[in-house]
This record gives sequence, C-alpha cells and structure tokens, in this order.
Amino acid sequence: MKITVLSQNSRFTKDQLNSLSLLGEIDFTSTDGEIPLGELLKLSSGADILAPDPTNLGGFEKAKPVLTKIMESLPNVKGLCLSTTSFGWVDLDYCKKRSIPVSNIPGYSRESVAEHALALMLCAAKKIIISDRRTRQGKYKMEMGTELKGKTLGVIGLGNIGGRVAELGKAIGMKVIAYNRTPKTVDGVEMKTLDEVLQQSDVISLHTTHEDTNKEMISSPQLSQVKNGAIIVNTVDRELVDEKAMAEALNSGKVSCYAYEAEDLVNTPLAGIDNVIDIQGFGWYTKEALENLYQIWTDNIIALAKGTPRNRIV
Repeated sequence: MKITVLSQNSRFTKDQLNSLSLLGEIDFTSTDGEIPLGELLKLSSGADILAPDPTNLGGFEKAKPVLTKIMESLPNVKGLCLSTTSFGWVDLDYCKKRSIPVSNIPGYSRESVAEHALALMLCAAKKIIISDRRTRQGKYKMEMGTELKGKTLGVIGLGNIGGRVAELGKAIGMKVIAYNRTPKTVDGVEMKTLDEVLQQSDVISLHTTHEDTNKEMISSPQLSQVKNGAIIVNTVDRELVDEKAMAEALNSGKVSCYAYEAEDLVNTPLAGIDNVIDIQGFGWYTKEALENLYQIWTDNIIALAKGTPRNRIV
C-alpha cells in the first residue's frame, strides 16, 4: 500500500511515524509551503491513500481544484484523510461520485479556536486592535469600549467549537442564545431561530460548517436585522459572509466591528475599513491543538488502511 501525506514527516512524533511505516510505503513532502501541481502529481502517483493538507495545495481558497486534479490522477485511491476539521476545500460531490471516503479531524482545536473567538470578541468590544493600529500610526485617540458582561451572545452553529464558545460566554457573564441547523439542547443556552439570534444578539459568533451550502448566509437581509452596533466574529470561513454587504454595514455603523480570518486580506471590500479586525487564520495554531491534530490524523490514516474509515464526512 502506498500512502501520500502532504505534510513534512517532522510534524509527526516518532511513535506516529513508526505506526504509519507498518502500513506500507509512506511519502511525505519536503516543505510546508505551496507545491506546484506537477510536483504534487508526481509525489502522489499511485497512492492508495491520500492525506492532504491545504497548505501544500495553496491554502483553503485555492485547494479544491488542485486536490480534485490529484484525485483524478489516482484511479485506485481508497480514500482521503484530511488534516483539518473544515472540508469546504474538498469537492465532496466528486468524492461521492467515485465512492471515495473522506475523513476529517473533528474537535482537535476546540479549546484553541473557542478561546480565539472569545479573544476577538474582547478585542472588538474594548477596541484593542483598532486603538493599537492608530497608536502605531501616530493617530491615537480614546476609543469608547463596552463591557460584555450582561450582553447577549448569539452563537450560530452549536457544534464542538460553538458549544465551547457558548460556555466561555456564560463564564464571563453573558446571556447566550444560539441557532443550530439541527435541534440541540445545551444547558444554559436558549435555542432560537436564525432571525431571532440576529435580532437579539449584541455579539454574534459564527461556528457553522465550512461548506458551499452556507455561502453568504450572512448578507444584506440578515445584516439588516442585527442590532445597531452589533459585533460579529467569523472564525470559520470568509465565504459565510457577503463582504460587500458587510462593508456597507460597517461604514453605516449598523455593525460596530467585524472580526474575520482569511488568506487574502487585500482584494476585498473590507480592506482598509477601520472597524474591521482582519487577520490570517491562526486560532487553531497552539501546541495542544497540534498534538491532537497529528494523533487523530495518524489514527484516521491507520483506520482507512485497515478498511474501517473513521471520522467520515462522506
């Protein structure tokens, strides 16, 4: 069996590498950066199992067509083991047509991303990043912040991370309401419709799945419903939000601050808007989360090689 892992072997522990080596021929990349398609095709040639990471494919925003071309070159591939929780960078319809099982890594960064989302809420409420920017530009002025205690936090998507964000919100004294696509019961969280969450929340934190059906779920009609001066935090996927509509909401004051993560922070209507917190995604990048990630990734590869895929999304 041949397994191609699109990551450097130095990312795995000795025990993990030993476990993988028992499965057959294992190939790793020599870099963590973007790799030309020709090199990816050569490295993956003949692979029975492909374990891709979006970094080597050009990042989340470029990965889907590149990964599909690699799969097209592998007539006998038995499955994909993703290195991420998100799967919007994979053509799942193509995988379904070819009956290629796809596994992801759920929950590995639950605490890291939830704490990151809370940090962004606090930065937005206290105007920390905006004040820092202006100070560095020699334009410092007092910025009026707001306390989060007693405010309403609306969580959209109450999965692993969204559920933990709800807990953290309650811990600092916020009232927590939530919308989830499928019914859920969470202690101390009042479940609402999406419209109710938009209308009643002082802070909205997005934690839906990363997939095409959620594209621009927050656009002009939804933004027109939010409270004046609401804070919105998006640590999932920039495509959840219509950025042109968000820019208009920010410039009008309808939304007081929007915090989001993306790879391209220049070619967007949000570029240069003062009350935007725009950063490259790194909420998952902690020692603890990475330890979890590589162990789950290893276990997924081993399970697929044994014919019993785990953590399947298709």
